[in-house]
Amino acid sequence: MAASFRSRLARLRVDLTPWRGSRDFRILMVSGSVFFLGSMFGYVALPYQLYSLTHSNFAVGAMGLVNILPLVVFGLYGGALADHVDRRKMLIFTGIAQVAVCAVLLSNALLSNPQVWIIYVCGALNAIAASLQRPSRDALFPRVVKHSELPAAVALNALTMQAGQLVGPALGGVLVGTAGISWAFGIELAGLAIATLMYLGLKPYRVGEHSQPPSLRVIGEGIVYAARRKDLLGTYVVDMVGMFMAMPIVLFPAFATDVLKEPKLLGVLYSAEAVGAMIATLTSGWTRRVHHHGRAVVMAAACWGAAIGIAGLAPNMWFAVVFLAFAGAADMVSGLFRSVIWNQTIPDEMRGRLAGIEMLSYMLGPLGGQARSGLVADLTSVRTSIVSGGILCVAGVAATGAALRDFWRYDARTDEHAIRERDLRTAAEADEA
Repeated sequence: MAASFRSRLARLRVDLTPWRGSRDFRILMVSGSVFFLGSMFGYVALPYQLYSLTHSNFAVGAMGLVNILPLVVFGLYGGALADHVDRRKMLIFTGIAQVAVCAVLLSNALLSNPQVWIIYVCGALNAIAASLQRPSRDALFPRVVKHSELPAAVALNALTMQAGQLVGPALGGVLVGTAGISWAFGIELAGLAIATLMYLGLKPYRVGEHSQPPSLRVIGEGIVYAARRKDLLGTYVVDMVGMFMAMPIVLFPAFATDVLKEPKLLGVLYSAEAVGAMIATLTSGWTRRVHHHGRAVVMAAACWGAAIGIAGLAPNMWFAVVFLAFAGAADMVSGLFRSVIWNQTIPDEMRGRLAGIEMLSYMLGPLGGQARSGLVADLTSVRTSIVSGGILCVAGVAATGAALRDFWRYDARTDEHAIRERDLRTAAEADEA
């Protein structure tokens, strides 16, 4: 009995096989951890600096507006570029650009009278660099591990963001409050520089002989490909519907202060989902035995919405925290299986463009969801906004699963795209051996 229980626990543990077997995966994972942790210091410092200089909430929110157009335009262009150039070089050059932008922010913070316009310009430039970089990193990721190891690799990679989300903002807030804004930008600069230097250790990854230079036609081909593949379309739509309907973060200050009467515990609300996501990742060993990834995405996204809705009914802070943590775990499971579908079925020559489209779907849902939550809360109440969002999320995700039958029926063992990529990777791995 005891041996059987230990065996079941072992199946839950995160699978470390990709870490042990791939040097380039270790480089991407460690550099990503350093990069993301450093960026979290700037994530805290930049809005704080804007508010300190302007004393305007709108001025802080305007940074999001400044970022939207660069993210959309250069996200799509960066995806097409990632399918045409050495993705390692893209990581290096965009990393250098981000280091330069952060150096300007640091220099501006050290001035006796920091300039607001410089902060906005740097925000836009950083959005451009990030939009060009992420598709290349996401497209490179499946090439550094074996095809069969992708589910485990996705889970391990998620740990980098979760650790950064848990530790980075807290440390950044303490540093800004004690040492000052310039120190936060200095640590971000160091993190970006170290990560960029680590990218130099990656081996080159040549593109296919049929790659094409970026153009509107090439970008359009990627969009058409994504739309025609209903299994891929389902991953985008489910995420956008779930985030649009049930994204409550903008309501956390009012929820903690006016509803739960615990303003001092506001930070706990922000960290609850990250805690749940990390627990889900650390116990993700079971995911490698799941093959119906579309169903897993739909059910996990529906659980996310249900948990958010229940959290909106919370009689006290800790009830809310428990269900927000459950929501974070469900969202992590949904994201894991979405990533596995992308990484196991998208042809390498299309992977950059599809990564750019995925980045947009990941952004647009939360941006729209924040607006929906705030509007409904102003028209009704904070509780009504959170609860109704959860209900609408469950209904919307269920409707998406019913409408996109190819997505619901997706099976990694029999899907033609998964089989094709599996055979290609197996042949490539045999040649390398």
